Amino acid sequence: MGADPETLSRLAQKLRRHAVLMTSEAGSGHPTSCMSAAEIFSTLFFHTMDVSRDAFVLSKGHAAPILYAALKELGLIKEDLLSLRRFDSILEGHPTPRIPGVAVATGSLGQGLAAACGMALARRLDGRPGRVYCLMGDGETAEGSVWESAQFASHARLDNLLAVVDVNALGQSGPTIHGHDTGAFVEKFRAFGWRAVAVDGHSIPELIAALSDGGGTPTAVIARTIKGKGVAAIEGKEGWHGKPVADLEAALAEIGNPTDTVPAVTVTPRAFEALTVPALTPAYKKGDQAATRNAYGVALAALGAGLPELVVLDGDTKNSTFSETFKHAFPDRYIECYIAEQNMVGMALGLSAEGKIPCVSTFAAFMTRAYDFIRMGVYSRPRHLVLCGSHAGVSIGEDGPSQMGLEDLAMMRALLDSTVLYPGDAVAAENLTAEAIARGGIVYLRTSRPKVPVIYDNTERFPVGGSKVFAGTDATVVAAGVTLHEALAARDALAREKISLRVIDAYSVKPIDEKALRNATRETGIILTVEDHAAWGGLGEAVAAVVPVRAILAVREVPRSGKSEELLDAYGISRRKIAAAVRAAVKG
Repeated sequence: MGADPETLSRLAQKLRRHAVLMTSEAGSGHPTSCMSAAEIFSTLFFHTMDVSRDAFVLSKGHAAPILYAALKELGLIKEDLLSLRRFDSILEGHPTPRIPGVAVATGSLGQGLAAACGMALARRLDGRPGRVYCLMGDGETAEGSVWESAQFASHARLDNLLAVVDVNALGQSGPTIHGHDTGAFVEKFRAFGWRAVAVDGHSIPELIAALSDGGGTPTAVIARTIKGKGVAAIEGKEGWHGKPVADLEAALAEIGNPTDTVPAVTVTPRAFEALTVPALTPAYKKGDQAATRNAYGVALAALGAGLPELVVLDGDTKNSTFSETFKHAFPDRYIECYIAEQNMVGMALGLSAEGKIPCVSTFAAFMTRAYDFIRMGVYSRPRHLVLCGSHAGVSIGEDGPSQMGLEDLAMMRALLDSTVLYPGDAVAAENLTAEAIARGGIVYLRTSRPKVPVIYDNTERFPVGGSKVFAGTDATVVAAGVTLHEALAARDALAREKISLRVIDAYSVKPIDEKALRNATRETGIILTVEDHAAWGGLGEAVAAVVPVRAILAVREVPRSGKSEELLDAYGISRRKIAAAVRAAVKG
């Protein structure tokens, strides 16, 4: 927009005034964190950025009031600024995409740069113009995830990415790790391959000069600021984080009341076409041995031609998750994230915000590293975010407990608005990969390491919320994934004893097929569950939330290395242990 430095300085004061008023009216918030960044916001939003084309991520999400003030000045939000933090207002305590101009939810620190990387990468993939700006706090740079993102941005040469670090030297409870040593930040970013420059963050001319093109590399502007700038009583003082000013009248008098305005802008939200997922035609024969993790890769490659926005991310496990199948077919849309799971998921959120369909894969056990990013992803309300965790459970065998995802179903079920799918064979895995993409939102797909027999016809369909029922009248076992095959083998063994066992393939763990469960309870009277997962929070508890469960067969102690079959038996989830539990339930 090109406002001159004098006007930008007055607009910065206006933004400060808004932040002080807003937080005082709300009785809470972070005015001092806003006040340190006022000149940065003024320069970015009223001079450097083309808000109709560029994107902005506020990684230090607690400074939300000053972001809202800038958006209000531009005419992008109509909400009364003094409604900050009220239940009837969109102006929440930290940014969410309910607010125009906000692409991803922030507030859990150390996450914004990853999302900005994903957004910048999406624009480069599409050949779309515009830069992505990310404002970070100095305190959050203590998070390792920041440097995962910095490393990736440099490796990918994201020259359309610019990060500003607001070095106000104070965190929530005391000084930040480097205080006002801006040189320490410059050295770090340069060591990661960035163009980095230190400036006085309250000098408009220095900010204007620094917010320039990076010359083939991402750019970091290290801005030395004063927390609480503009009100002498709290400038640079500890103990004011997250508190309104004490003397509002005096603070407003000191800040002044600038009347400068900026021209309103119009930003047309991108329109995304309705997604049509191509039908898949699996090519298996019943009895074929195939791993569900392999079928996931086959499905991605098959879907790629009909879904040009589909991108696949992996954390150096592509030859185990079989995402490499997609890479071979569409190398330009495969993103190697290396062993940096937090950045991988954060980038996927950024990619989704730019209209991509990201599918993220790694071992189920390693999804735990990125769980806070996944949790925050819920509040970003992504159009699409598919997470595939492979190598789940003790069935992986000899690699041992560090590699066994035994908590992932509980993690993913606990997320608001999530979908959790767990295919039992290759036909189901291909179909459920397509269903996961078509479903939208955050979808977790759990795949397994062992090869198992194909049990379904290629024409079988697996709608979300459904199940597959193998008939029986005396008792019911609910299973999924690897244990589905154990349950079916137990069913065959029990049939020779004249015990008729119903088996339900609960491939949709969330939402679960409540109708099938209630029918089974009414018709067989006895419900047991079996899962290659810890006993807490997984399939058993999902079933128990709907109907009474006689027994939950699951892993209840820390496992060890061994062969898959002996581990299933040792931890009580083998066909032999299932048959014994059913026998006891029926006869007891």
